[in-house]
Amino acid sequence: MRNPCSQRLGRGNGSGKWASHIRLLAALTVTLCCSAQAAESGPLNLVVACTPENDLFRMLSAQEHEVPRYDSASDAVAQAPEKAGVLILADAYPEQAAALDPSVFDKAVRKKLRFYVEYPSYLPDLQLGPPRKTEWERAVVASDRFAPGLERRRILAIHGCRFIPVAAEEPHIVMARVAGFDTAVYGLPEETHPILFEHPSGSILVATTKLSQFVTARYAPTDAWQTIWTWILDWVTNGETAISLEWTPTVRPSFTRNDRLPLDVEEQALRRGVQWFFNAKLFPHGSWEDDRSSYKDRVGPEAESGWILGDGSQGMLEGFNAAIQQDGSQHVRWWLRNDCMGEGTMALAFDAILNDDQRSRTTALNLGDFIFFDSEITRGPRDDRASPSFGLMSWDINQSLGVFYGDDNARSMLGTLTCAALLDVDRWDEKTMRCMLANLRTTGPLGFRAARIDEKPLHARGWRHYFEQPREHYSPHYQGYLWACFLWAYHQTGYGPFLERTKNAIRMTMNAYPDDWRWTNGLQQERARMLLPLAWLVRVEDTPEHRQWLRRIAQDLLALQDECGAIREELGSTGKGSYAPPATNDAYGTAEAPLIQENGDPLCDLLYTTNFAFLGLHEAAAATGETLYAEAEERLAKFLCRIQIRSEAHPELDGGWFRAFDFRRWEYWASSADLGWGAWSIESGWTCGWINAVFGMRRLKTSLWDLTADSAIERHFDALHSLLFGKARELPAN
Repeated sequence: MRNPCSQRLGRGNGSGKWASHIRLLAALTVTLCCSAQAAESGPLNLVVACTPENDLFRMLSAQEHEVPRYDSASDAVAQAPEKAGVLILADAYPEQAAALDPSVFDKAVRKKLRFYVEYPSYLPDLQLGPPRKTEWERAVVASDRFAPGLERRRILAIHGCRFIPVAAEEPHIVMARVAGFDTAVYGLPEETHPILFEHPSGSILVATTKLSQFVTARYAPTDAWQTIWTWILDWVTNGETAISLEWTPTVRPSFTRNDRLPLDVEEQALRRGVQWFFNAKLFPHGSWEDDRSSYKDRVGPEAESGWILGDGSQGMLEGFNAAIQQDGSQHVRWWLRNDCMGEGTMALAFDAILNDDQRSRTTALNLGDFIFFDSEITRGPRDDRASPSFGLMSWDINQSLGVFYGDDNARSMLGTLTCAALLDVDRWDEKTMRCMLANLRTTGPLGFRAARIDEKPLHARGWRHYFEQPREHYSPHYQGYLWACFLWAYHQTGYGPFLERTKNAIRMTMNAYPDDWRWTNGLQQERARMLLPLAWLVRVEDTPEHRQWLRRIAQDLLALQDECGAIREELGSTGKGSYAPPATNDAYGTAEAPLIQENGDPLCDLLYTTNFAFLGLHEAAAATGETLYAEAEERLAKFLCRIQIRSEAHPELDGGWFRAFDFRRWEYWASSADLGWGAWSIESGWTCGWINAVFGMRRLKTSLWDLTADSAIERHFDALHSLLFGKARELPAN
């Protein structure tokens, strides 16, 4: 048996292992606040069995209270005063349960101790099963013990949860697969698993998982876990000591809602935003022996610290998956996606110009070369003049090779066009014009393109099938950015079909707004995607009608802009959504899904809406000179600076933007039902590419339209048009 370690962190000479503990505490920026009653009561009537690194012990030790700590449960019970509270914390979690045996509980009964045990190996009179791992289950409040702070059915996140199955009556928290934003809207399902309950003996509080790593594993929402831990400590001390815990999450927004922002905050945001690409190790290198591509859905651990970071010549990874591990880290999506890489070149190019960063310049150019010359994205049948897919760019280079989304082609082109303009290169122009025409010849006479076209049916039908099919598809998510590309291409070339097909489709889409729009994850994202083509239509034909269309969509979008700048999500008409919120508990996590469960949830989506609204408002302000757009953009810019990720503990996340942000709670939180891109995902292209790019344009006082206006891409038009269309220069009759 060892002597109790009653030291508080920071006591002693600050050397050796204690110095490392102090550094870790500083990195986690943890703060503990105790009530006046606790502060005056001297040592807490509390004993802990855990390692010194345990989150809860670090927080308790940070105060002026002496909390005796022991390495084992038996030692803690042996040394605890009678009627004391004892915390048995599971520091070998998840590999090993907390070591307990009947003698520990026998001694506790004799000494009238009150026990909190977590992830136990043994409980008296209860049968424990082997540990289980959660996948889509979330923690749910199942009793009134935490009211009024937490009501029944409140949803909580215990990231990377492993739990010990056990039967328990009237648990306070359960693990269950439930739908909902904050509340389990359909109630609890039949199958639930106790997470926190009171043992029938009356003196044991049991957690079947490790609740005491709430800081390290980033349990959420923070305010809910403060309430839970206040109650647990009150229970263990039998109400004799009021202890209120508060902490700063290890991964958090850069500024609070009310912080005064530095004058150079946007410059800082852009610099940190681009450095995130490098800190996250998104650029593969040829020496990487394990690229994680064999993992399920190509989601696996990030590149190891000793691996050499690539220079973009072998592509860029997609970003971070939403699932959070027990150590607070997140796995990477090991996809090499054309759209994300194209958008990434743009962000890197702004950093190269504005910060004279040679690494960003080299990486941006290498990444563009990878897309257009060195990868399968534009090779194979996509480089065969006789192929109907000639000129198209594949969505991905592995399983999705030969999958063509017009929207993804469009965003890759917009990104690389911007990069080329910033870095003054023209070697991608021919491939870009080729892609413009390839997408046009797979767009129907009404101006709509299939959301997705695959190589095999394209070869079976030929491109004329798509060019001549009068398709209607009122979905700006899939159509809008390709329309923007066509308007830009018309301005460069004067080729009528680019304009006429696009203008017709936009008119039909505006006539169908809003009831007949097909929304993907929400109606707000469709509005956000519509801003760019409408702004560029004003550039091409500045008419009162076109300005009115732009204003109508912008006003409806901004009707849900919060005073903090956040743009709240909104669902569209029932039955018109491709991915509606889960309609049952069992549906949670089975498909792509919105971040909200119902309209009114205080959530902004930085993957599908906010990022594209930022660009759209910027381009609308530049196209029209109207203050409506400029003022909304300014509010949104400040908001994005505030919620940029800040983390000393996880530098691989610092500077990015998560998909979800709850702007009332001021925390990263949402319904994370989406099968692939949940609340805590970070998308390198869609999110970080565009947000950084708009910050770059704001600093340069330019717009995407103006920045790319001097492109010489038109010189490739005639030769490429002959290759792709032959003599079919005019629109076929409808």
